[in-house]
Amino acid sequence: MASPDYRALADMLAADIASGRLAAGSRLPTQRDFAYTVGIAPSTASRVYAELVRRGLISGEVGRGSYVRSIGEGSTASLGEPTQAPVDLQLNFPILPTQDAELEQILAGFARQGALSPAFRPTGALGTRAARLAAADFLAGPNWRPDPAGIAFTTNGRQAIAAAFSALAPPGERIGVEAMTYPAVKWIAARLGITLVPLAMDEKGLKPDAILRAHRAAPLRGIYVQPSLHNPLGVSMDAARRDEIADLLKAEGLMAVEDVIYGFLCDDEPLSGRAPDHVLLVDSLSKRVAPGLTLGFIAGPPAWSERLVAAVRAGAWAVMGLPLAMGLHIMADGVVGRLVAAKRADAQARQAIVRGVFDGAMLKTDPRAYHAWLELPETWRSEAFAGAAARQGIAVTPSSAFAVTPGHAPNAVRLALSPPSHAVLREALLTLRRLMEGGPVESEVE
Repeated sequence: MASPDYRALADMLAADIASGRLAAGSRLPTQRDFAYTVGIAPSTASRVYAELVRRGLISGEVGRGSYVRSIGEGSTASLGEPTQAPVDLQLNFPILPTQDAELEQILAGFARQGALSPAFRPTGALGTRAARLAAADFLAGPNWRPDPAGIAFTTNGRQAIAAAFSALAPPGERIGVEAMTYPAVKWIAARLGITLVPLAMDEKGLKPDAILRAHRAAPLRGIYVQPSLHNPLGVSMDAARRDEIADLLKAEGLMAVEDVIYGFLCDDEPLSGRAPDHVLLVDSLSKRVAPGLTLGFIAGPPAWSERLVAAVRAGAWAVMGLPLAMGLHIMADGVVGRLVAAKRADAQARQAIVRGVFDGAMLKTDPRAYHAWLELPETWRSEAFAGAAARQGIAVTPSSAFAVTPGHAPNAVRLALSPPSHAVLREALLTLRRLMEGGPVESEVE
């Protein structure tokens, strides 16, 4: 007699979850035990569990097993959208109390200067030569300046990543990525039909030998990497690790998509400065300035310009004239430099608050970052903790949102530190600490 199809078995468990026979938070049998009970091969049981993970019904945590997810609690389906929670520690868009008035004044001056008329004209991914020169100066660091001939513009940073991926790899090809990564990268790759290959990390970031092993196993079209203030882990590569990665890219003929969205908080030289012919750097104004007044940049080698422009056009990701003109005006005014200095100080102050609340042993973070990685005690699972936090009016992000491989998430949550005031942030963190110490049973009673 033929064994049941794995999808039929997944449907059976899905029905048990929907009816409540398998309650939210329930731990499933190990795959081996499930295979023995049902009378199927362990490989089939693995496919059943993978299908349930794909449907968003269960989650797995390394070394802890598989659990039924709490529907609507700790869900990452809407991650990236504004949350309705009273305290948002999920979205990370730093906006300082005084910056709105300053930006309003600058934009009012922009309208009076007669800059609106040219902004209403058609534009494209390349903008203008003057725009590319201005962007090159804006993105430049102490020891690096991108070639203006390799710069393209998009509406925002996510579109810059999508265009870089589209230029780099056709559907069905592979891009290596840190095993824990920015969630939007997973969504972008899925829409483009690109397979993400998780690559191991250590305390210095992405490991060069992990790139090489994956590339040797089956060729990669490139890698996506966050060398500075990695989201969500907060680690940054030192100079030696950056040199190793750059040398590997050159030796293997690989391209990297380098995301430096948080790079404004530090002075690290980008990979692009070490291997300019092998890096597509992506950045935007969303963190430096504000999410509603943003502009996306792709800075690559000039030889890639035509390919990048084609990708931007094909995806309908090209910036329009008015956002481009407004962004360039703000970049030229000098306000961005003032905002960056103030936000660096603000991030450091918020880090001091979080370090004052949580034990350093459970906290992974960088004193320059606007986010922190909080490792949970064994009494908690990350999604259950995120759900309990939500019931306290605090939105946090469970580790599963960042895991490239479904079911392989550490027991942790990411805390976005920028949205609330310092006083509200401290009170929210103290509430989270009480949740951690009380455990899931006690928190349900409160």
